[in-house]
Amino acid sequence: MKQIAVYPGTFDPITNAHIDLVQRGLRFYDKIILAVAHNPEKSPLFTVQERVKMAKDALKHLPGVMVEDFDGLLVEYCLKRNAKMIIRGLRAVSDFEYEFQMALMNRRLAPEVETIFMMPNEIYSYLSSRLVKEIARLGGSVKGLVPPQIELELHKKFRKEKK
Repeated sequence: MKQIAVYPGTFDPITNAHIDLVQRGLRFYDKIILAVAHNPEKSPLFTVQERVKMAKDALKHLPGVMVEDFDGLLVEYCLKRNAKMIIRGLRAVSDFEYEFQMALMNRRLAPEVETIFMMPNEIYSYLSSRLVKEIARLGGSVKGLVPPQIELELHKKFRKEKK
């Protein structure tokens, strides 16, 4: 039986830290579904369709990875996709409290779905989509923080914003 994991997030935009977790997660799972959350509460810079397209482009070189969007309860999405594992990234202790709370609530809602926490490679331990957007918005270089095609999309988005 294939082992399927879901890696959920807003991915606004996907970063090299996200890609690092997917690559390392493939050591343990046959298939990883990168699940792009609608989550309008976060006021994303990119639309869901743009985020899905960018993630697909950034991950197309990795066999066993699928990218989809989802709305609603994560555990319901996992059950529909026959995934028994949720992958969550932890950068620092400050991430842990929120992620721990979410993992316990998900377990209460669907005990058959577990959560695994992964830490990014230390070179990405400080990296977040929020920081990437802030740097790009202010005209700084995000080279090495995101794939080249994402860097181009950020520059296009912020050029439009300035007009």
